Amino acid sequence: MKINTVCIIDDDRIYQLTSIKILERINVANNILVFSDGEKAYNFLSEMVSNENALPDVIFLDVNMPFMDAWQFLDAFTALKPKLAKDITIYVISSSISEMDVERAKSIEAVKDYFVKPITLDQYAKMLTSV
Repeated sequence: MKINTVCIIDDDRIYQLTSIKILERINVANNILVFSDGEKAYNFLSEMVSNENALPDVIFLDVNMPFMDAWQFLDAFTALKPKLAKDITIYVISSSISEMDVERAKSIEAVKDYFVKPITLDQYAKMLTSV
């Protein structure tokens, strides 16, 4: 089954490009949105709050980013979530192996799971088929 839109929120340009290539290769999404920080992604979600087709089905969220990191994004997202036209699944994907980061992410209701970079084709496929 193909989902409509996947969103990557990460400031690492190489990670963005490799993720796009992998997602295109497994061909499970019609659209891929990319934002280099949480603030740009949050602004987009705020503007598209009632546009179900424009909103992503899945977000892959990095922890450490400029302007608005994952924690700030997740706080803002949690407040925005009741207004969104559809449910959005969030996976935190980070190079951080800190147990504190993992536990913090998993304690947030909006977060489905936490993965450590690099993410393989099989991991992406598994995440996207469980949405």
